[in-house]
Amino acid sequence: MMSASPHNAVTVNDVGPRDGLQNQPKILTPAERVKLVKALLGAGMTHVEVGAFVSPKAVPAMAGADEVLAGLAGAGDNTVLTVLIPNVRGYELAAAAGAKSVCMVLYGSDAMAQANAGMSRKQAEDATAEILQQAHSDGVRVISTIAVAFECPFDGPVEPQLVAEIASRFLELGTDELCIADTIGAANPQQVRSLTQALVDRHGAEQIGCHFHDTRAMGLANVFAAAESGIRKFDASIGGLGGCPFAPGASGNVATEDVVMMLEQMGHDTGIDLDGLMRASELAQDLTGTAPGGRASAWIKQDVMKRRTR
Repeated sequence: MMSASPHNAVTVNDVGPRDGLQNQPKILTPAERVKLVKALLGAGMTHVEVGAFVSPKAVPAMAGADEVLAGLAGAGDNTVLTVLIPNVRGYELAAAAGAKSVCMVLYGSDAMAQANAGMSRKQAEDATAEILQQAHSDGVRVISTIAVAFECPFDGPVEPQLVAEIASRFLELGTDELCIADTIGAANPQQVRSLTQALVDRHGAEQIGCHFHDTRAMGLANVFAAAESGIRKFDASIGGLGGCPFAPGASGNVATEDVVMMLEQMGHDTGIDLDGLMRASELAQDLTGTAPGGRASAWIKQDVMKRRTR
């Protein structure tokens, strides 16, 4: 394994406890979700998306997000625990529950905005602008995620120029982070490299992250392409859990264990222990019964066992 330099530090944000669980047939209790998050933190992860303040009727798996946050109180000053919010009301509920980091969803298409949040793309942008203003006053960190940034399951391919315009607007408005999300796993590495390189050239890489799904088996290749453009923040989901209930065709997110393995072997420093991460992956599989595990899980387990016996 190559030695890592400080310039190659990469943040991996595990979205399994939210994005990974929202579409699973088995609904985990808040206590079970807290247990999964603590397993991730125990592996050295510092960024985890722990839940969503959405309608429990629309997404039953996310009910009790306030209980999850309460169960994670005292996680540490260096830990960033994020919750998804769909609108201003969601922000108010999250802030009241003590959330210090929220993720608001923007959209590359009107159809996805309507399907996911019952609003137009412009309404989502206006709500995010309002949330940003309030969050700055409240001392709450905001991630603005552009969903279906490459292709919408309803409207088809999304113009890169539109994504670039949305990104520019919200970076100028002061979002703490701008995340480019391939919600249905439709992007290919050439598209990813082209878009991320343009964004990095214009804005720098410090505030830009990426979120990939593995629907067409290109999730890791897309992470690689974005990393080559200079992106140093990636969402991933423990055990490859994932899928959006409002986006037909959205399968599991790229698996955290695969992303960490690849980045570390490329010489990047994630600060995450693969041994602990595999324990968290096994817990995700035990809790859900459906987590497929990473593509490299068998090799990682074998490598971990070798290192344990040295």
